[in-house]
Amino acid sequence: METKEALIQESLGYILEESLIKEIIHSSQLKIYDVDHTIIQIGDEMRFMPIVLSGSIKVLRENAAGDDLLLYYIEGGDTCAMTLQCCVKNATSEIKAITMEPSSLLMIPVEMMETWMNKYASWRTYILQSYHMRLTELMETVDAIAFMKLDERLLKYLTDQAKLLGSLEIHHTHQQIAEDLNSSRVVISRLLKQMEIKGLITLQRNKIVLSSI
Repeated sequence: METKEALIQESLGYILEESLIKEIIHSSQLKIYDVDHTIIQIGDEMRFMPIVLSGSIKVLRENAAGDDLLLYYIEGGDTCAMTLQCCVKNATSEIKAITMEPSSLLMIPVEMMETWMNKYASWRTYILQSYHMRLTELMETVDAIAFMKLDERLLKYLTDQAKLLGSLEIHHTHQQIAEDLNSSRVVISRLLKQMEIKGLITLQRNKIVLSSI
C-alpha cells in the first residue's frame, strides 16, 4: 500500500507547490474505505473537506421521500463542490457520498482550507476549478433528466461507470442502478434486457458486460 505522502504527491504534486504539499501532509488525515461505504451522510456536520486520492465516489441527492438521485462522480485528485459549499458556509451536508470501489481520501480541516485560500494561489485555482468541473457535471445530469429518455440515460450511466472504473464489467445490481437513476428495479431490468437483445450489453450473474464504450 502506498504511503500518505506518496498518494498526495501522485494526485496533487503536479497541481500544488511543494510548500503547500508539505502543509497538506502535516495537517491532513488519510482515510481508507472499502466499496459501498457511505463517507458522507445528509445532515453530517462538515469539519473536513475530502479529496479523493485513489478510487472513486458517487455523490447523490435525496428527496423528501428518501429516493436518491445521482448527481456526479469524483475520482483521483478531485473534491466535491457540494462539500466545499458546506465547509465555506459552515452548514451541514445536503448530499450523500458513497465509494464505488476501494478508495483513499484525504481529509482537510475546514480551517486550513480557508487559510490556504488566502496563502496559496495554486490552492485557490484548484478549488475554483473543482467548483467549475462539478457544476459542469451537475448541468449534464440536469440535461440528461430533462432531455434524455430513460433508456438513453441508462446507457450513458453504464458507459460512464465503465470509463470511471476502467472496465467493461459493471458489478451493480439492478436495484442499485434503479436507485442511482431514480427509477424502479422492474423498469431497469426490462430496459437492460432490451439492451441485451440489441447487442449493447451482456447480462451475467451479478454483473453487466458492455460490448464497447
